[in-house]
Amino acid sequence: MRVERRPKLFENVAQQLRAQILAGDYPVGEKLPTETRMTELFGVSRTVVREAVAALAADSMVEVRHGAGVFVIDNPTLKISAITADMGNRISRAVNVLEVRMGIEIESAGLAAQRRSPSQEARIQEAFFEFEALLKQGEPTGKADFAFHREIAAATNNEFYVEILDALGDRTIPCDRSSPWYSVEVLSPDYLGGLQREHLRILQAISAGDADAARDAMRAHLVAAKERYRQRLSGQQADYSQNHMEAAAKPAL
Repeated sequence: MRVERRPKLFENVAQQLRAQILAGDYPVGEKLPTETRMTELFGVSRTVVREAVAALAADSMVEVRHGAGVFVIDNPTLKISAITADMGNRISRAVNVLEVRMGIEIESAGLAAQRRSPSQEARIQEAFFEFEALLKQGEPTGKADFAFHREIAAATNNEFYVEILDALGDRTIPCDRSSPWYSVEVLSPDYLGGLQREHLRILQAISAGDADAARDAMRAHLVAAKERYRQRLSGQQADYSQNHMEAAAKPAL
C-alpha cells in the first residue's frame, strides 16, 4: 500500500501565498503582511511562516529586506507558468465536456432522425436559422447553438437526453461568451461558419430520416469542434508565452 506524503505546514502556507501573489492580491512591489500577522492569518508558528517565506524567496517571488519586510518582486516566468497552466486546464475541461457530448449526442442524432415529429423537426430548423441570423449580425450564437442541440435531443422523445444537456448547461457550448472556457480566439467568423456548415449536414440527415448519416454528421461535428478548440487555445497559449518571454528578455531602460 502506497503512503502519500502529507505536505508540511510551511508548504501549505507557501502554496497559499503563492496563489495570492499570482492572482494579484499582492502586486509587484507590495509588502506582505508582517510575520506576526501571518501567524494569525494562517494559524501557524513564526518558524513555519519563516520557512514559507524562504520557499517563496527561493522561487524568486519575494525579496526579504531586513528591517523593512518581505516584498513581492517581478517574476515573468512564474506568471507565464501560472497562466499557461490555467489555459491547459481550460482546454482539458472543455475537451472532456465535448467527449461526454459525443457519447450522448451521436446516438441522439440518429434517434432524432428516426423519431422526430414534424413539429420537432421544425424547432430544430428554427434553432438552425436563428444561429444563421445571429452569425450574419455578428451577435453571440451560443444560445442558438445550444438550442439546436437541445431540440435534437428532444426529438429523440427520450427525456433523459435533454436532462443531460440541461445539466451541462453553459458548459455545453465552449465557444459561447457565457461559457467558463470562453475565448475570443474561438469566436471568429470562420470558426462559427464552420460550425454552421456542420449543423447543416446534421439537419439535412435528420430531415432525410437517415439515422446513420445523422450519427456520422454529429460525430464529425463534435470531433472537429474538439480539435478546433484545442488548437486555437493552444495557439493562444503559445503566442502569450512567446510575447511575454520576449518582453521579459528586454533590458530595462
